Amino acid sequence: MASILTAGEAVARIAYLSSDVIISVQPSLATESEFSTFLTSYATNKANSIVCETLPEILPIRHNADPLLSAYQPARNGKLTSVTTSSAILVKSIPHLYKLAKYPVVLHVSLHPTGFPDYGDITSIRNTGFTFLQSNSLQEAQDLALTAHALAIETGRGVVHFFDAANSNADQPIPHESRKLCSQVLNLDLARAHQESRSEEKTLYVSEERAPIRRAVPAQTEAAPRATANGLLPVANGSTRDPSTASSSTSGRKDSSSAQSEAESATTVDSQPKAVGSDDVDATCAAIWAEIKSVTGRSYSAFHYTGPPTAEAALFLFGSDPGLFSAEFDAATPQDFFSRVGLITPVLYRPWLSERLSEVVPSSIKRIAVLEQVRRRTTKWGPILLDLLQSLRGSQDGPSPLIVGYQLGYLEVTTITQALSGIFQNLRSKAPIQNLEIGLHTGPSGSLSGSQKELEPKQPDLENAYMRILDQLFGQRLHVANSLTSKTAGTSSSFKSNPEYGFGALLARKEHRKRFVAEIQEATKSRPFTTDAPLKWLSQWALAADRTDEANTLAPEIIARLGTDGSPAAYKMLQSEGLFFSESQWLIGSDAWSYDLGNSGVHNVIASGENVNMLIIDSTPYSERAAQDAARRKKDIGLYAMNYGNTYVASVAVYSSYTQVLQAMMEAEAFTGPSIVLAYLPYNRESDTPLTVLQETKKAVDVGYWPLYRWNPRAEESGEESFQLDSERIKQELQDFLRRDNHMTQLMRRHPEFHASLSESYGSEVRTVQKRKAKDAYESLLEGLQGAPMTVLFASDNGNAESLAKRLASRGKARGLKSLYMAMDEYPLEDLINEENVVFISATAGQGEFPQNGRNFWEAVKTTVDMDLANIRFTVFALGDSHYWPRKEDKHYYNKPGKDLFARLSTLGGQKLVDIGLGDDQDPDGYQTGYIDWEPKLWDALGVGNVEGLPDEPPPITNEDIKRESNFLRGTIAEGLQDPSTGAISAADQQLTKFHGTYMQDDRDLRDERKAQGLEPAYSFMIRCRLPGGVASAQQWQQMDAIATNLGNETMKLTTRQTFQFHGIVKGKLKPAMQAINAGLMTTIAACGDVNRNVMCSSLPELSELHADTHACAKKISDHLLPSTTAYHEIWLQDDETGKKSQIAGDAVQDFEPMYGPTYLPRKFKITIAIPPHNDTDVYAHDVGLIAIKGEDGRLVGFNMLAGGGMGVTHNMKKTYPRAGSMLGYVSKEEVHIACEKVMLVQRDHGDRSNRKHARLKYTMDDMGADVFQGKVEDLWGKKFEAPKPFHFESNIDTFGWQQDERGMWHFTLFIENGRIEDTADFPMKTGLREIAKAHKGEFRLTGNQHLILSNVADADLREMKALMKKYKLDNTNFSALRLSSSACVAFPTCGLAMAESERYLPELITKLEGVIEEHGLRQESIVMRMTGCPNGCARPWLAEVAFVGKAYGAYNMYLGGGYHGQRLNKLYRSSIKEEEILAIMKPLVKRYALERNEGERFGDFAIRIGMIKETREGKDFHDDTAEVEEDE
Repeated sequence: MASILTAGEAVARIAYLSSDVIISVQPSLATESEFSTFLTSYATNKANSIVCETLPEILPIRHNADPLLSAYQPARNGKLTSVTTSSAILVKSIPHLYKLAKYPVVLHVSLHPTGFPDYGDITSIRNTGFTFLQSNSLQEAQDLALTAHALAIETGRGVVHFFDAANSNADQPIPHESRKLCSQVLNLDLARAHQESRSEEKTLYVSEERAPIRRAVPAQTEAAPRATANGLLPVANGSTRDPSTASSSTSGRKDSSSAQSEAESATTVDSQPKAVGSDDVDATCAAIWAEIKSVTGRSYSAFHYTGPPTAEAALFLFGSDPGLFSAEFDAATPQDFFSRVGLITPVLYRPWLSERLSEVVPSSIKRIAVLEQVRRRTTKWGPILLDLLQSLRGSQDGPSPLIVGYQLGYLEVTTITQALSGIFQNLRSKAPIQNLEIGLHTGPSGSLSGSQKELEPKQPDLENAYMRILDQLFGQRLHVANSLTSKTAGTSSSFKSNPEYGFGALLARKEHRKRFVAEIQEATKSRPFTTDAPLKWLSQWALAADRTDEANTLAPEIIARLGTDGSPAAYKMLQSEGLFFSESQWLIGSDAWSYDLGNSGVHNVIASGENVNMLIIDSTPYSERAAQDAARRKKDIGLYAMNYGNTYVASVAVYSSYTQVLQAMMEAEAFTGPSIVLAYLPYNRESDTPLTVLQETKKAVDVGYWPLYRWNPRAEESGEESFQLDSERIKQELQDFLRRDNHMTQLMRRHPEFHASLSESYGSEVRTVQKRKAKDAYESLLEGLQGAPMTVLFASDNGNAESLAKRLASRGKARGLKSLYMAMDEYPLEDLINEENVVFISATAGQGEFPQNGRNFWEAVKTTVDMDLANIRFTVFALGDSHYWPRKEDKHYYNKPGKDLFARLSTLGGQKLVDIGLGDDQDPDGYQTGYIDWEPKLWDALGVGNVEGLPDEPPPITNEDIKRESNFLRGTIAEGLQDPSTGAISAADQQLTKFHGTYMQDDRDLRDERKAQGLEPAYSFMIRCRLPGGVASAQQWQQMDAIATNLGNETMKLTTRQTFQFHGIVKGKLKPAMQAINAGLMTTIAACGDVNRNVMCSSLPELSELHADTHACAKKISDHLLPSTTAYHEIWLQDDETGKKSQIAGDAVQDFEPMYGPTYLPRKFKITIAIPPHNDTDVYAHDVGLIAIKGEDGRLVGFNMLAGGGMGVTHNMKKTYPRAGSMLGYVSKEEVHIACEKVMLVQRDHGDRSNRKHARLKYTMDDMGADVFQGKVEDLWGKKFEAPKPFHFESNIDTFGWQQDERGMWHFTLFIENGRIEDTADFPMKTGLREIAKAHKGEFRLTGNQHLILSNVADADLREMKALMKKYKLDNTNFSALRLSSSACVAFPTCGLAMAESERYLPELITKLEGVIEEHGLRQESIVMRMTGCPNGCARPWLAEVAFVGKAYGAYNMYLGGGYHGQRLNKLYRSSIKEEEILAIMKPLVKRYALERNEGERFGDFAIRIGMIKETREGKDFHDDTAEVEEDE
């Protein structure tokens, strides 16, 4: 039978059953409380509640983030709300408690530190209006938790249920609660009445006159009888209580229970209800406990007494572990001072019911020892003692008992007898001493550290990003006044986390430095040092102590000299060596400071005018802001400080702009006066991945929720603007402030490109209005048409469904129908019931999900309960791939959105026009096969099936049409760049700009949110350079760095094709970026598009002369195959005002294409060169692969030429496949560029231009046959290929670290994970490489594996280069060989083709595999692992030993068996697996590889040898004999 082991579990179960909303207060969002683990489990498993009609909502809140603020909104909205928390929040929450007491809110409070808590946390809040219940055992925790919820519902008022979890540690497990009992005790009718009620409060302040909703229960009128002669106390129904059923702390002693009166079962709501009083609570508790007793036999009363009915002395305990005392009393002998005494504990602590206390205390009691575990006592007499004095004086016929108070400290079990002897010896004396302390004042740190420390403030690891930046900027000068790690006697970490404490500490530090300066001045006169060496420096420092730069320059010298002096005076000064610096002083806090309870401290700092810097880290995720901000009185500290007028303010986000964070912190430090840096670091849990934080940050910054800005109120004194906006969009509150100060106009004037963004505040776009206008405008165009209406709604992922919808609507119009088509999410749903004929066309995304532009529509249709579609006729056509999910259990994902929609519309009463149509990519003509059969049925159903004289439809525009009509790649690109109304360019121009080296993209992290805001996607452009052989000068590196910083997203990507790639370049900066690249003597033309692209070449650092020869050939081939059009120079390099071309790089020749022709090539064309023994450019993966052959003198003589390689594939389309290049033969270095040209021309003339999925050279060769293809090349060339020369490859990875070439020059290969050059708080890589480039006299070589070689370093420069590399951590190559051998494409968020993460995820996956790699001794063993976000193969995954190719978000196809040298394709092993499955496969496979491999056997070869995967011999058998056979339904 299931059982409960802890009080936390018992309470959590009851809270979940009895609440609509549970606020789970936790030490941190990554650290569970004793309740939260269970609550999360119930929510995850969707366990049913009793009072909540759906599922209870669990809201995790950090304990230092003013958690009770979160209770207001649900309580006002009729939600039965409970809070599970430690006692640490109670005193700080007193203002909230007074207000929340007016609502049926239940607080379950675990007293901390467990085992020795301070019950003062309870007594301090006893007058807030809550009812208080205390439990002391595991069973009591369950029963009294239920009582608390029932009582809150009955009285309509707040209840606090508190307990020390340590009291029940030794209890036996108890069974799960009875749902039947819970349903019986909880008044569900009254609960529904609460849930239907709504408070009219609009502020946090609760009306004192709020009418409670409660059951009418008469107060008790008859007191319970006293103890009888036999020692048993009768209860209301005449039965006696079983002492063992009430509490494990009774230890078999006899106890009492008050008489119970029967409560009416009817639920009534008084029209003029009276306030809930103590009699109401008394009667309600009695009724609840009577119900519990009737089912369980367990009795409860307001006070719990055990002991002899004739006892003369008793102990009233308000503290931990009554069971310990009870057991000791049981074991007492007549000789003990505490023999025959009673034990009293409160169950109902507030209201304090004196009558109930008198009922349970035997009349024989003459003396009572009151033991209170209250450490923060503010009066001489304890609160419980005062309660007892008031209750017992005059309540009995005889004299009142003598009451003596004691303060309970920490008691060891071994000292309990001694402690009790002291208590009762004093109690029985003639003149008892009051307020003796029993036990230790503090508990032992060892036993309490776990429970206590988890509630101390901690800095989440994620926040280290900002701390590291501070450390980088200020180093030894940095002083954090409220550092949690500083040792301050008597000060708790909770107190140190407050701004008040930190500010006081800074003021004290300021005074300390003044004294320190005076001491130094005195020392220069008294000369107390061993030598005079420090005197000169100290004298200079004393004069410059208040001048920052001078003091900081002198400080290290002084510290060094004092360190060697050895005198006591020097030693004393070094104890405060930080004061020699003019410190950068900071207070660091969280967004807890933004709430009322922390804001006063921030105000004090601002109002003081002191030179203090504050870093306040806000962690509220953008996606959670609506739920939190509406209910929680969170202030915008930035606006508050800016309105104050004397404070520097900056709003920054390290995951948005690292550079801006640096700038803001330096400006804050330089500002004389208060400075506030508001730093965004959003997370739901402290354990969130950086990827999650990045995505949340981007959303918040993009829509203006967290604008990036800097405000310097004194800037105008120097003629500069006070406000500097560093992001595009700002929120309304900030707009209002700027308008008041007339800064908005200045800002728009200075940044006209932001005008539209600035004038639209975040959240102001009304999406429903936009939908309405769009639909109304469309309908006005149809008014003149006759015939039936037909509305076509689509959800499209890659454009097919949208194109189909557009074509269907057009065909309907030709048949006389009034046709309208639009995206599902653009359609106003409320109009659906008024339609006549609706056709839905939906693609399938992800794991059977609706595409993004149909998800909101589907969610609304799926969840509606009141939509009647009886008057509409509908049908659905769905597009999918029946083989996309090959496993049987996943087959239901095929066309799932369309099928679900069809079923739901039928359920809502819609009448089908025709059956659902299913388009399958696996059919001979793809989805068209099913569509051609379905469409005529639709026309027949609409009565327009036999219409004659239909016009011919124009053929769809293809890429070939776009190229042909582009006027040699001009199109309307120039005009599109000038259009300020959008960040995009036309669809046709998007195809043409690829030839110019740039792709239009949008940020997919922001796509959904921007759509919800009514904004167009966050369009930007990727620019790719053309860099033959991947060689750049140090000057070019600096120029590329500047482009990334000033025009891009502050990062650079080193691609798998050995070139620079920039992301995040908005349209307005696209032309300046192109011009800057050309100014760096580079170009971007033909870096993309249907032309020959960047020519790759092995980096080969160890043989520089051979590399130079080969690189020269790469450049010659690249130049020879360059397009000839002048469009590039006209569009990008011409001055818009003068018309003058500012061309610097590249030669503009004639305006036609003698080699390519007007339609260029059928598809892209790639050439690479590998220099054996290194295949670091994957020579087999390209259209043309050249294997360099060196002569006897070590210099280049020619190449073996491969042709027909290619990586692009479409998932589950077996007509597409990767292919390794076929050997054509040998060609000399003098002829190689001509041979490449002829291969390209054969492809130009014979490639498939009708189907771009079949247009690459690999298919041309397989269609023609390799021999036939080679013959055509030789015919054009007029020469024959020679027989290939011998060669040998050893690897296709890079060799890291220092290498020296044959000339004595040095080269260092740096590990650049996945090619991303950026600065982070942990690793300022981009800055470091920029500084190296300033000093470097050689060049940089980009590798085909996305790494970087610092090349041609002379011996004389080696020391400087090593020092710079060490300074910026760029010399670290101590990574696992698996990580060093990995590679990933960009994928999310910018690649429009990505189906899953790649660059941002692969490092995490490798980290999770490195443990097993190291465990089995494979840390230094290279395994080539690659990942791509889609099957297009940019990171060349099909040649990796193990590869993961994105299938859907979070799901990948896994491939095994690639050749380590890049010579063999891999094969599918598992389809659509997620991380847990990947790890479950890889971990045992790695272990097996470590144990069973042959000497020198590579991972891919091993996988084939043991039969895990079949070898792929050529591209055409790539899909054959896969390890995972597709299953039939």
